[in-house]
Amino acid sequence: MEVTTHRGRGPLQQVIEIGPHRLLTDVAPELGGEGSGPEPHDLLAAALAACTTLTVTLYAKRKAYRLDEVQVRIRHGQEGAAYALHRSIRYVGQLTEEEKQRLTDIANKCPVHKTLSGNIEITTEAE
Repeated sequence: MEVTTHRGRGPLQQVIEIGPHRLLTDVAPELGGEGSGPEPHDLLAAALAACTTLTVTLYAKRKAYRLDEVQVRIRHGQEGAAYALHRSIRYVGQLTEEEKQRLTDIANKCPVHKTLSGNIEITTEAE
């Protein structure tokens, strides 16, 4: 899969294209943007939240857990020298404490979590 971006209509707005999907990203007016879309770090946090809910939901279905819904909240921002992502997971349904703990273990193994926790290599080339 390839992701591309190009300038949008606003002074800092960017259009993100992912296959047939289009998203906008921007920054707040106090930073020179128009606030017409989430900031890039918000998209990073959203990727972690969405991957968490998908992974947990699929696992719970496979194990026939009585999970009705998974709600994930990510607080994020710079904390000293590190960029921190704080994830809070709420499980809705008739689950035992052991099942909740297992789902939390599985959440820590979602692909985006593993990517963000592992070694990331970025290569850049100018065209």
